[in-house]
Amino acid sequence: MEMRFSKSNDALGTKNRGNACESSLCTLCRADCKGKCETWLSSMVGRKLLYPRSFGLVTAGANNTSHVGVSYNSLRIQGYAYGAQGLAGELTSSADDCIFPNVSLETEFGKRRKTKIRMPLMTGALGSTFIAEKYWNSFAIGGALIGIPVVIGENVVGVDRNSEISNGETKQGKIKSAPELDRRIETYLRYFDGYGAIIVQLNVEDTRNGVAEYVVDKYGDKCIIELKWGQGAKNIGGEIQVRSLEYAQFLKDRGYVVDPDPSLPEVQQGFEQGAIKSFARHSRLGGTNLPTVAHVQEDFMNSVEYLRGLGFERITLKTGSYGMEELAMAIKFATDADLDLLTIDGSGGGTGMSPWNMMQSWGVPSINLHAKAHEYASILSAKGKQVVDMSFAGGFALEDHVFKGLALGAPYTKLICMGRGIMIPGFLGANIEGAIYPERRAEVNGNWNELPKTVLEVGKTADEIFAGYHALADKIGKDEMKKIPYGAIGFYTLADKLGCGLQQLMAGARKFSLNQITRHEIFSGNRETAQETGIPHVTDVNNESAKKILNS
Repeated sequence: MEMRFSKSNDALGTKNRGNACESSLCTLCRADCKGKCETWLSSMVGRKLLYPRSFGLVTAGANNTSHVGVSYNSLRIQGYAYGAQGLAGELTSSADDCIFPNVSLETEFGKRRKTKIRMPLMTGALGSTFIAEKYWNSFAIGGALIGIPVVIGENVVGVDRNSEISNGETKQGKIKSAPELDRRIETYLRYFDGYGAIIVQLNVEDTRNGVAEYVVDKYGDKCIIELKWGQGAKNIGGEIQVRSLEYAQFLKDRGYVVDPDPSLPEVQQGFEQGAIKSFARHSRLGGTNLPTVAHVQEDFMNSVEYLRGLGFERITLKTGSYGMEELAMAIKFATDADLDLLTIDGSGGGTGMSPWNMMQSWGVPSINLHAKAHEYASILSAKGKQVVDMSFAGGFALEDHVFKGLALGAPYTKLICMGRGIMIPGFLGANIEGAIYPERRAEVNGNWNELPKTVLEVGKTADEIFAGYHALADKIGKDEMKKIPYGAIGFYTLADKLGCGLQQLMAGARKFSLNQITRHEIFSGNRETAQETGIPHVTDVNNESAKKILNS
């Protein structure tokens, strides 16, 4: 049965503009939204939104106590009344030391070279969609300041009209210049301080165009390269929509599949007369020439060997919500190839251009996919394999989602990948900045002419609106703050709320470092979820030890 969040939350004072899905985000998230879902409001008020509103006037009760169906919402988080594990440094088991601010969220991933991150988050792949392009500064700068990996998605070079690509006899493209890709990488690296990473993703067209060769020649080991097998939103390759006939023809000449075909006279006539208003640009399916698992394995290992030969120290793989065979292939091949990270993306969300009914109906739901990922990883581990570090994606937006995903995949899952959730502060910050400074509106892609009531209830200026403003100013200095887009400040503020909420959940579970989180920290709210995930039902967990206490 489908699980959804309530459209409004009276305890927090939040409300979804549209229908809320499992992640708590609206099914359709708008860049110009005036609020105010939990993620939207958290991007301004930060950790304040961890608690019910109107303290001193209210009491509050949870409404998530009757679990129906199999979903992450059907998992609950275990708490303990004694003990403490994972205390860092000089901390002791004293109640003065075992406080939630002392929970460490730092972690790392990787095989041959470790990548450090300040909290167990990464962005989804932000590629050739215009949303990613317009708000990149907010996403990249925010991610770098937080200290988490940010992923540049597929096709960024190919859709850039200003990039220069020549084709040689081998059909392997040679990129002479890639200004949009350069902008994205350099924006992140400008604020990179040793925590996090910039990851560049490859699809079929990127491989043909020589993106990997360009990146390693220009940036060396500053970038991680990522191979891609699909995503959680669609199974037909990356897509964007364009409204210019000339641009559609340019993309077709670049080698993309464009629908309808802009080179056909009847299509051109239809566009001129207004019957056709836009074109969809598609990427190609990978692996169409590989008929068996053995062929896929050979091709994959050859690709990894080639990328290492180019000079990439760190290589990752992103896989979508395919079935069990592909999941097993991804985990096995990534482990055998000593990859640094495997991101497993469950169905189904997207960042702007995924067929709606495909998102609704194709692929494996996140909790099922992630539960099987743990099972398959455990099989390899039992054989003595050092299983690839994993990241789970697919419908995560809140701090309890992060905890549940890490616990479900423990000990293999090192971080959680968020797509739509971390884009909201970018939109919101740009809208606020454009409303306060109309002269910046076009540059930051703001959508508001003035601050709406939902923002004015929080404040009128950036230092009033964003709870994370002053902490960030203390980190980088007041002069540097003048260069930071408001979307990045919103992202930093949201991350602070997610981090604080995660610390509180971990402290309640008596786990003071991330590597101490296990599957014992969650239990299933219904028997069906227990059966599908292998996570015992709430009344079965510690039931035997409870009876021993009673009978002692």
